Order: sequence, then C-alpha cells, then structure tokens
Amino acid sequence: MRCAAVILSGGSGKRMNAQIPKQYMDLKGKPVLLYSLKTFSEAEFVDEIVIVADREHRDKVQSDIVDLYGMHKVSNVVVGGKERYHSVAHGLEALSRETDYVFIHDGARPFVTMYTLERCLHYAEKYKAAVAAVRSKDTVKVADDDAMIRSTPDRAHVWMVQTPQTFEYPLIKDAYRRLIDDEDRLRAAGIAVTDDTMVAKMYADVDARLVESTYDNIKLTTPEDMEYAETICEKMLKLPDN
Repeated sequence: MRCAAVILSGGSGKRMNAQIPKQYMDLKGKPVLLYSLKTFSEAEFVDEIVIVADREHRDKVQSDIVDLYGMHKVSNVVVGGKERYHSVAHGLEALSRETDYVFIHDGARPFVTMYTLERCLHYAEKYKAAVAAVRSKDTVKVADDDAMIRSTPDRAHVWMVQTPQTFEYPLIKDAYRRLIDDEDRLRAAGIAVTDDTMVAKMYADVDARLVESTYDNIKLTTPEDMEYAETICEKMLKLPDN
C-alpha cells in the first residue's frame, strides 16, 4: 500500500495581522509549516509528500524548509490556485499514480499527532474516506441571515471538523477533477466548497467517517492562536536542529 500527503501552505493569513503568511511565521524558533511536515515525514506509512504553496513563497518553502531541514519525503512543492479546491487539485495531480491513500492537511495546523494519522488511515481503508474531528464542547445554534436563532442541534451529534482528511486516492482525485469541470455551475448557484469531504460526497457519493482527534490540533488563524500554540509547543514537539 502506498500512502501520500498533500499539505496546503498557500493561505494569506490576513486575520493574523502579520507581514508573512501564518504558515511561515516563527513558532518557537521554527516555521509553523515545519511542525506538521515533520510529523508526516516521520510516519513510516507515508511514502510521499507534496506541498502546495503560493507562487511568491514556493522557492522559499523548497530552500528554507524542505532542503534546510532535510524533508526527503517531499517530492514536489507546487503552486496553488485561486481557491482552496484549486490548490488541493494541483496537489493531488502532482502525486505518484501508484498512490492508494492520501492525507489532505492544512499547513496552518501544526499539532496533528501520529496517532491521529494512524486512525485516519485505518478508517479511510475501511470507509474510503475519514476526517479528523473533535466533538463540540459548546451548544451550537443555527441562525438565519439576521442572526436570529432558528434551531439548536443535539450537541451529541455536532463535531468540529479538522484536517487531515483522508481518502482513497483514485476516488478523491477523480472527485476533484469533476469539481473543477463543474465549478462554473457551482459558482452560479452560490455553492461554496469548504472542505474535501464535501467534494467526496458531491462527486463520489461517499460519506466520510469522523475520527476523534485532539483539541490541540488547532488551525492558526489569529494572533491569539499563536499565543496558545506556544503553550502547546512546550508540551508536544521537539524539532531537529538545523
């Protein structure tokens, strides 16, 4: 079985109020992207990694992260697209054709654990699609356009979805090709594609299995997230010296 990972590193990070994208910001002396990249690199069951970066930072990712830290499983750093789904499609197309399963992960989530990767792969083998998630600790409300509460879902059935999202590679690759062919219709209909499990359901009719992850697997979005990430760093990961 051949397993690969696509790590998305093309976000602008406007809400971080920083001069550089959040995935390249310094976190305890190392770039944010390196943390999850190291975890995937150390996973024995991951054979290949493709990083998707914006055009401006593509060469810097190659030289200052992949080459500098010896991330030998990275086979390519490709340029992303306008929307997230374009970037995912570019990453999937860059993988080896022999790939059986693929993790799709946000580079701004530095604290994914090896255990989460193992469980996601296990359930992807069983159900064709699996996604890291955590149960909602809070009561969730559904509102209308005027912010008036319209319903209260049972909290027992509400999960907060994370990444990685893990799939049979031929299935999700074909689903993304279908999405790209269909994007004009989706745009006209006002349908926003926000994650990979939506694509699997819309174009392959496959439901993903939720896999309980950790609450530390946060996506860094705001300055407050960076402060919290520093405390997580202290208890979780030790990165190699360059």
